[in-house]
Amino acid sequence: MKNIIIASTSTIHGSGYLEYILDDLKVLFKNANTIVFIPYARPSGISHDDYTEKAKMAFSKIDIAIKGIHKFENPIEAINNAEGIFVGGGNTFVLTYQLYKNNLINSLKEAVSIGTPYLGTSAGSNICGLTIKTTNDMPIVYPPNFNALGLVPFNINPHYLDPDPSRKHMGETRETRIKEFHAYNTPPVVGLREGSWLHVSGKSITLKGKLSARIFEYNKVPYELATGTSLNQLK
Repeated sequence: MKNIIIASTSTIHGSGYLEYILDDLKVLFKNANTIVFIPYARPSGISHDDYTEKAKMAFSKIDIAIKGIHKFENPIEAINNAEGIFVGGGNTFVLTYQLYKNNLINSLKEAVSIGTPYLGTSAGSNICGLTIKTTNDMPIVYPPNFNALGLVPFNINPHYLDPDPSRKHMGETRETRIKEFHAYNTPPVVGLREGSWLHVSGKSITLKGKLSARIFEYNKVPYELATGTSLNQLK
């Protein structure tokens, strides 16, 4: 049975790394002593070691150990034997490229499908969708394709931002970019605002956090979904 938290971000304003969601992580990883951390997305170009240390500090607050996947001789075995998995944020293209390079896509799908608890933040959440086509990131490397893990039957846009009429920025809004996506693609897109997350338990998908999510369906007017609401209707 799937047991997943898909979080828009690792950090909200005024809070430390993962601090706003630690209570939920205690529950998600209640049976795990050590979690395999995948630091491939490398936010700001941080090294795998430095990124892993950041994750270690956060999880030490709930008495869970972290080991970076780059420290294992066989990363596939690491996923197959993992008590829990955390995929951190950063650049989604870099993350996807490394997952394909290390042949981890199928291993991750299988591990999560049999109940290995999974946490994704930002880029680690992007890859939970059908494809990475709705990421906000620059394509600084090119993965073999844009197909992701498909742990949920829609795409995700983490860090979703609403238009701000008080600003002078004249570039595309997130909503505009998602409309462009739907000119060529039909899957729904969930715009996850900062501090919001999806909890997947078995076949149930529920929006959590204090804010609503913006839902985009092909050939439909975008709409808001209140926190605590099921997303099972999206497909």
